[in-house]
Amino acid sequence: MQFHLNGFHPGDPEIADIAARIQPSGAGGSVPHQVDVLIVGCGPAGLNLAAQLAAFADIKTCIVEQKPDRLLLGQADGIACRTMEMFHAHGFAERVAKEACWINETTFWKPAEGKPENIARSGRVQDVEDGLSEFPHVVLNQARVHDFFLDVMRHSPAKLAPFYSRRMDDLRIDPAASPGDHAVTVRLERLDGEHQGEVETIRARYVVGCDGARSAVRKAIGRELHGDSANHAWGVMDVLAVTDFPDIRYKTLIQSARDGSMLIIPREGGYLVRIYVELAKLEVGERVAGRNIVVDDVIAKARRILHPYALDVKEIAWWSVYEIGQRLCDGFDDVPEAEIATRLPRVFIAGDACHTHSPKAGQGMNVSMQDTFNLGWKLAAVLRKRCAPHLLHSYSAERQAIAKELIDFDREWASILASAKGEGADPARTQDYFIRHGRYTAGTATHYRPALLTGGASHQHLAAGFVVGKRFHSAPVIRLSDAKPVHLGHVVKADGRFRIFAFADAGDPVAPVSAIRALCEFLGRSGESPVRKYARSGDDIDSTIDVRAVFQQGHRDLAIEAMPELLLPRKGRYALIDYEKIYCPDLKSGQDIFAMRGIDRKQGCMIVVRPDQYVAQVLPLDAHAELAAYFDGFMLRGN
Repeated sequence: MQFHLNGFHPGDPEIADIAARIQPSGAGGSVPHQVDVLIVGCGPAGLNLAAQLAAFADIKTCIVEQKPDRLLLGQADGIACRTMEMFHAHGFAERVAKEACWINETTFWKPAEGKPENIARSGRVQDVEDGLSEFPHVVLNQARVHDFFLDVMRHSPAKLAPFYSRRMDDLRIDPAASPGDHAVTVRLERLDGEHQGEVETIRARYVVGCDGARSAVRKAIGRELHGDSANHAWGVMDVLAVTDFPDIRYKTLIQSARDGSMLIIPREGGYLVRIYVELAKLEVGERVAGRNIVVDDVIAKARRILHPYALDVKEIAWWSVYEIGQRLCDGFDDVPEAEIATRLPRVFIAGDACHTHSPKAGQGMNVSMQDTFNLGWKLAAVLRKRCAPHLLHSYSAERQAIAKELIDFDREWASILASAKGEGADPARTQDYFIRHGRYTAGTATHYRPALLTGGASHQHLAAGFVVGKRFHSAPVIRLSDAKPVHLGHVVKADGRFRIFAFADAGDPVAPVSAIRALCEFLGRSGESPVRKYARSGDDIDSTIDVRAVFQQGHRDLAIEAMPELLLPRKGRYALIDYEKIYCPDLKSGQDIFAMRGIDRKQGCMIVVRPDQYVAQVLPLDAHAELAAYFDGFMLRGN
């Protein structure tokens, strides 16, 4: 798509009438007096959480924001491959892919040999390694990401909308409350027009602070950000410009001889470009605001770094200056480490409220959304009495460890880019580091360690490509019922359900001794089956745990009518048959999922996938007791 040709305009570019692109948003009236979950902050983390919870009409959620309306421009823009996988679970990855700028290659520039006052291209690499994800790395205004989440919320069973112009003044937790009580009381000050200064009180079972680096929620629970003080000032601007620099539509890293570094990010629409410019090294304790930097300073520095190429800025859609500092909280909820065994969490923090990054690694927005993608299904499961409340401890345990790993990566990456004038710049090291750490920037390096929700690696040899603790790496398959090519991972929606993918062994799948048939018999009929044990009366058989199977034979070599009953479940009001549980390898295209993901053809295996798309277990097909024991560790029996 091409747009922004005659100036930057926020909103949906497919709406021809520019004035109609910005529609009123937000809920009217007062906030409810009592909710299950209160979300403070309408950034990517908060909206991602709200979109997940809005899928459940029986969960009462409220989301509030201090700003007077939704975001229209600026802030983050990089969307990692892993984030696109999550967007697909929400149902809007295709909309993002259509509108965004795709980052296909990254180029590197350094001082020219013999003429160091000029820059010259020193390298070019593929941005994302082949096969890492079926989705691309893209760039799109954060405001549009917000719009897509708001659409999901608006069209959801809960019909959720944010309450804008609310500032959190106070948060108190009742220590004597029982797990089901509305134990958290929050006071909100209204900042809108005729209601200015009015105070609203809301009681919640859980509160989630997604309210940024100056988080009021974090302060209320006594948590602090710790880490490096900011020591480099950078400028960032989204511009429409004319230039003879040949790589203006590539992601480009430039290290100059005397004027520091610059990062160019092509933006959506074919004309807009984001430019990050290294401005100055700050003294200890100094803040960038004290430098009184104006946008002309940022443009002038960019022109000096680009020499001998010209940069004629025609329009500035947005700009800012900031200092870099990597900081982290030691916990992401209100429970001190010493009290974990005796106390359940009530208040959580996510995103910039508990970890801050430099923008240039593209981690901030992506990691923030992964925080709440981890938390959302857990809150829903506990509130709907599908899982025991102690499950909620796993949020801080899992995400704090991941944030620390990413901050360590970000710190080194930022130091590589922040070259001092005339010293420290090493373009070859920059390019090598970028290539070696591509999985961090793609968002696929996250690896949860063995714990309540994540098993060990004792059976990893059965499926080497589905690493326990890492995200479920999708691959192409053919659906047996209609021969449609699909991606197996795309069945994992943001609906709070676990998945069991059973990969058949080499035997005849319809034989009485078939391991996969025995597994389906256990899951469909046994009183110890987690599928039956944790289903609710009146719900479909797959309402809590969704079982799917992948066979080794081609789709023309299997008879669907001979498949186990569990894989053709009857569902809904009319007991209609669900034909979309059975798959085969895509042999015609040569994309055999068994070969691509290293699945043991002789034994087969089953893969348990969490609602947030991470592999929880790899087990043999006959490990019925081990499978049941896994779910028994945190799930609650149905009525």
